[in-house]
Amino acid sequence: MPKLTKRIVEAAQPNSDRELILWDTELPGFGLRVWPSGKRVYILKYRTSDGHQRKATIGQHGPLTTVKARTRALKWLSEAKHGGDPAGSALETRRAPTVGQLAQRYIEEHARAKKRPASIEADERQLRLYVLPALGRKKVASVTRADVAHLHHSMRQKPISANRCLALLSKMFNLAEKWDLRPDGTNPARHIERFRENRRERFLSNEELANLGKTLAEAETERIELPSVIAAIRLLLFTGCRRSEILTLRWDSVDFERGCLQLLESKTGSKTIHLSAPALNVLANLERIDDNPYVIVGAKPTTHLVNLTKPWMRIREQAGLNGVRLHDLRHSFASVAAAGGLSLPLIGALLGHTQPQTTARYAHLAADPLRQANDLVGKRIAAAMEPAQGKLSRIGQ
Repeated sequence: MPKLTKRIVEAAQPNSDRELILWDTELPGFGLRVWPSGKRVYILKYRTSDGHQRKATIGQHGPLTTVKARTRALKWLSEAKHGGDPAGSALETRRAPTVGQLAQRYIEEHARAKKRPASIEADERQLRLYVLPALGRKKVASVTRADVAHLHHSMRQKPISANRCLALLSKMFNLAEKWDLRPDGTNPARHIERFRENRRERFLSNEELANLGKTLAEAETERIELPSVIAAIRLLLFTGCRRSEILTLRWDSVDFERGCLQLLESKTGSKTIHLSAPALNVLANLERIDDNPYVIVGAKPTTHLVNLTKPWMRIREQAGLNGVRLHDLRHSFASVAAAGGLSLPLIGALLGHTQPQTTARYAHLAADPLRQANDLVGKRIAAAMEPAQGKLSRIGQ
């Protein structure tokens, strides 16, 4: 058999019942496997430095030319001569986990063990919508910073989602290093600058709070909404809690004697929520349902209310609060606290913040009482100085 060329490779006729192998006469071990289906694959037979014989697949003819296959075969033979094992390396590469497999392991071994259900759901949504379509088939070890930067940039119209996605990838690749899937210090999500997030802060004014209070009272009197819906909205306002904390609140977490909620699980871990008199009044007037441990009961027995969004949309429309989100009730709680002169650390403690920068968004509101006090001091000083200034003015005349 002469040297393998494109003409010889394409002219080779397959056997009907078994593979056909053609060996090159110039490069020992370099050959062509022709399957009965007509598929043609370049192969290389060689021995490793410890004497083991290997037969490696170089690639399929068509996507790979004969010349390129020969060049690759020469490179592999050189690697084998110097102690390498190209076939073993190629097999290891093929078996290396993909980002999709890393994502699955992240969810099963990390997220489900350490994160709340809502956070797991958010991670799964980020993976499904953004990460897996872009990077799912890539090998974990081959993902570059450019790959991650491209994905982040492609989401620039959704800066908050883009930053959450970047944080998720950073955690996944940190774990990949911990699990020996990448070398230490090679996290491709590092040094990628986050987008600026323009958070929408919405606070209810006194007039809007009055309208909401009136609407809730009418809905309660006329039984337009479920008592659990009305109670949930009032508790969100009176406590500053997150929606999930109120909807999943259990009666065994309510301590009427001490006037607080003992939440074992929240976004920031276990915490105590102190209750004001209006909040305690809402809880005291709620009916307890037999065999249902939840405060805000759902339609099905033993369950809590799940969908508060639709009732809230009806209530906010009736109150003239179009565009106000349920989470804005938490912001409104904080704004009233700030307007009342409470310090940022104290507001953060009321809201259950673990990081000072989270509360910093209310800094401009916390400064309002200072401005009012400063204005009062200035006016009093000016009033005290007024007679003297007037007297000096008269003397100058």
